[in-house]
Amino acid sequence: MAIELSKAKWLVGMLTPLSDKISLRSIPCGAVQSLIEIIDRTLDKVLRATGQPARIVSCYEAGYDGFWLHRVLDAHGVTNHVIDAGSLLVSRKARRAKTDRLDAEKLVRVLVAFWRGEPKVCSVVQPPSIDEEDAKRQHREREFLMKERVQHIGRIKGLLATQGVYEFQPSRRDWQSRLAKLITGDGRPLPPRLAAEIDRHCRRLATVNAMLKEIDEERDAAVKKAAPLAPCASGAQRLAQLKGIGSQIATVLTTEVFYRRFKNRRGLGSYLGLTPSPFQSGGMDREQGITKAGNPRGRTISIELAWLWLRYQPQSTLARWFHERTNGLKGRVRRIIIVAVARKLMIALWRYLETGLVPDNAELKA
Repeated sequence: MAIELSKAKWLVGMLTPLSDKISLRSIPCGAVQSLIEIIDRTLDKVLRATGQPARIVSCYEAGYDGFWLHRVLDAHGVTNHVIDAGSLLVSRKARRAKTDRLDAEKLVRVLVAFWRGEPKVCSVVQPPSIDEEDAKRQHREREFLMKERVQHIGRIKGLLATQGVYEFQPSRRDWQSRLAKLITGDGRPLPPRLAAEIDRHCRRLATVNAMLKEIDEERDAAVKKAAPLAPCASGAQRLAQLKGIGSQIATVLTTEVFYRRFKNRRGLGSYLGLTPSPFQSGGMDREQGITKAGNPRGRTISIELAWLWLRYQPQSTLARWFHERTNGLKGRVRRIIIVAVARKLMIALWRYLETGLVPDNAELKA
């Protein structure tokens, strides 16, 4: 069974031992009870025709609907897979037909090939548990609020710049008194409607700053609530024990990357999108850079941490390896090599969390 999801309706495609044709049924969006009834009727029909009990394997594409449907199907005894839509092969024709019916039928055929033992036909997403998914909420909300904060500050400074005012700091606690005293570049007080607009932006900015402070306090309290070297310490607490890693980076790495189980270092690099993507055809042989697949937040924070590692862990083996390769060079070469440092560092931190092996010559906080 494959489910083509949309906001208007769900299209359910089924392939049973009773027919070589894929049957399609349309149900309203979110009609879980109707979906369960279709599953039960199909199982009863196959049981009556073959005399043997059957089970259903289903799939749908990862996206807007998240993983709640996966949990519903799993609770009903259905073996469900959430498929990465970007891993599905598509026609390379200039124009290809695309409808919900064609997509549902294609998903069914992909699922059949996957269960036949073809591992490269698609990529299956590993759904997080409810607690793992909820643990991501805090730092993702913080990321959203930081963007909103930058937007408000940029808008306020942009509006004031049109009047020749450049020194106003909207994040100060005394912004109201300072706003009332502002004088434009040509010696006038601010126009009333402009002053009212800036006042509203400043009040929204103050609300955002208060929310950010609340989130940061909750995060720091969670990281510091137990001794970092205690047996019950969480991954974030253990990461924060290393120099150069603060509470925010430790929390993001723990909730976005290291909550998963990786078979080897290649799996970790692939999940972060830090693996190479060669292009070889005939006499052509070149590198296209890293794949940039997988988790974009994990990749961004790993490269950010690599720069911090060079600053706060200068005596580590990895930092010396970077300086030996760059040898005083600047610009593009450093940006290329820092990606390799990020990959090596993430592998070292993964081993640190799994086995307790501290990265070579790395220092712990006092």
